[in-house]
This record gives sequence, structure tokens and C-alpha cells, in this order.
Amino acid sequence: MRKIWAVALKELRQIARDPLTLTMLLGIPAGMLLLYGFALNFDVKHAALVAQDRDHSAASRELISSFVNSTYFDLVTDAPEGTDLERLAELRIAKAVLVIPRGYGSTLDAGRRAEVQFLVDGADALTATTLLGYATSVLSRVNADLLAKELGPSHPEAGIAYSPRIWYNPELESTQFLVPGLIGFILMLTAVISTALSVVREKERGTMEQLRVTALRPGQLIVGKTLPYLAISLAATVVILAAARVLFAVEVRGPYLALFVATLLYLFGALGFGLLVSSFSRSQAMAFQVGLITSMLPAIFLSGFIFPIRSMPLVLQWVTWAVPARYYLIVLRGVILKGAGLAPYKDQIAFLTIFALAVTGIAWMRLVRSEG
Repeated sequence: MRKIWAVALKELRQIARDPLTLTMLLGIPAGMLLLYGFALNFDVKHAALVAQDRDHSAASRELISSFVNSTYFDLVTDAPEGTDLERLAELRIAKAVLVIPRGYGSTLDAGRRAEVQFLVDGADALTATTLLGYATSVLSRVNADLLAKELGPSHPEAGIAYSPRIWYNPELESTQFLVPGLIGFILMLTAVISTALSVVREKERGTMEQLRVTALRPGQLIVGKTLPYLAISLAATVVILAAARVLFAVEVRGPYLALFVATLLYLFGALGFGLLVSSFSRSQAMAFQVGLITSMLPAIFLSGFIFPIRSMPLVLQWVTWAVPARYYLIVLRGVILKGAGLAPYKDQIAFLTIFALAVTGIAWMRLVRSEG
């Protein structure tokens, strides 16, 4: 055990002498959280709205006010009849256009259904879908008000009392959903690359040959070189969680022990994968590139971090079963957002354990064989 601690202490001293490595392990995770946390935001507010009011009635003005007062839309201009509405979207003047036809107010006064047109710029499909949802919500409230006026006080119990309640993220802020995903992505990226570069660096400098002739066993060398990066990765996790709490008001609602256990298993798998990458790499440049591609891309695109897995083609859905970030994010969002423990996530914890044991075992055999 003393030999392992000696290697670990030697690795910590080497990291301390290398400010670039220390910055990458502690500074970059917080910086990436800051950058991606503010840059990745699916919330849409104050979208540019153009209104073409062909009716000019009190009812039409009230409808426009309902859109503006929702804070989802900002009225940028009134388009007179005959305006080329498509041109407004083409020039990026408007994200959405509300067209109120003639006779809108009189149709409502007669107790009949009135029609309006809502045009959305669909170049950004995600924003367009969000704006359509906002418009539906605004019109639902307008319809409810109109129905209440039509029924009058003689039917006080008519209609449906709709009282929605959203759990875990009442404001539907995308940051609350994205930040836990960023934690999983950042930890996987930094743990894999730092471990892979550490082992390959020894190969490039020739110090691996010197270590081979010592009394160290290959297994002791591997464990000793991995332990410092495990400790630093756990410290980076604390930094990330603190930054998420201060900057984005994302607090851990569940037990910290559950978060620690899930993170420890995830990091074991990431560090083992980094060792596996180093066993195939002959240079630090190669280790960096392979580690970047094999850790970053799956963690972003195949984990459910940004894109829902159920929306992916069936073949890619099968591939996601082999991505550890998928399981970690499920546990992480459950603990952070829902306040859950590990009991509801036994399957995810089991996979993280299997993945960590499998990749670490394979990496161990390859590195021991190459050093034996």
C-alpha cells in the first residue's frame, strides 16, 4: 500500500508543478459550466411579434395585449394590411406574426367562433415549437375569459377549473434540466483525458521504463497514478456543484451520500476508460484526440443531455445503452431536481458498476500485459 501512495504522491507533485494540468482539472470544469450553462438555454422569452390587425376592434386590441402581457412576446410593429408578412420573417424583423382578420370582434359578439392566424418562423424548429406552445397557452386563457363572459354570473359553476402544478421545476427553466447534464459531460471529459494523458506522458518521456525496473508491480503503478485524478475529479465535482448553486440556483435536493456514490462509480468508469484509451495511444496528441471523441460526443449526443433518447432512430437508441453518461444523468437529475435517493435507480447504479468494472478490468489487463 505504501508503494501505491508513493506513486500517488509523486503524481500529485507532478500535477502541482504543471499549472496547465491543474487548470485543466479544476479550472476548466467550472469554466465550461459557466460557458455552457449560460450559452445553452432553451427558454424563449420576449420573442419579436408583429401584429396585423385588420379588424381594429376592442376585441382585437385585447387579444394583442394578451400576447404582449404574457412576457413571451414583444410587439415590435403593427403591419398594415397588404404587408408582405413572409418578408418580415426573412429580414428577421419578426419571429412570429399574429394576423387578426376583419370581423373578428363582431364574430365574437355574435357568439360564434372567430379565427386568427399565427405565423411562426420555422427556420429554428426548437424555437418555433416553443412559440407555438406559448401561443396555445395564451389563446387558451383568452378562450377561458371569453367563455366566462358569455356564460355570465348565471352559470358560476360552468366550465372546468384547471389548476396545473409542475413538480421539481415549477418555472420550467431549461437551466435546471441542462446543468446536471453538464456535470456529467464535464466529469467524463476531464477524467478520461487527464488519466489518458498521464499514462501516455510517462511513455513519451521514457520514465515508464524506469518505473518498470523498480519494485513496483504494474497494478500498483496503475492504481497509484489513478488515485490522484480520482481525488481531483471529486474536488472538481464540488467546485461544479458550488458554481451551479451560485450562478444558476441549482441546488441538490436529495441526499449528498447518494450523489457521492453515483459520482464515485461514474468517475471510476471514466478513469478506467481513460486508462483504456492510454493503452491504445502512442502519443499525448493521439490520447487527447481519442479521449475527446470517445468521451465528449457520446456524453453530449447519446446520453439524453440535450436530445431526448426516445426521439432518436431505433439503432441509436440501442447504442445509448452502452453510454454511461445516460445512466448517470438519470440518477443525477433524480437526486438534484427530485430529491430522490438511490433506491429508484438501482438499474442505473448496477450498470455504472458493471461499466466501471469492465473497462477498468480490460484496461488493467492491457497495461499489465504491455508492462510485463
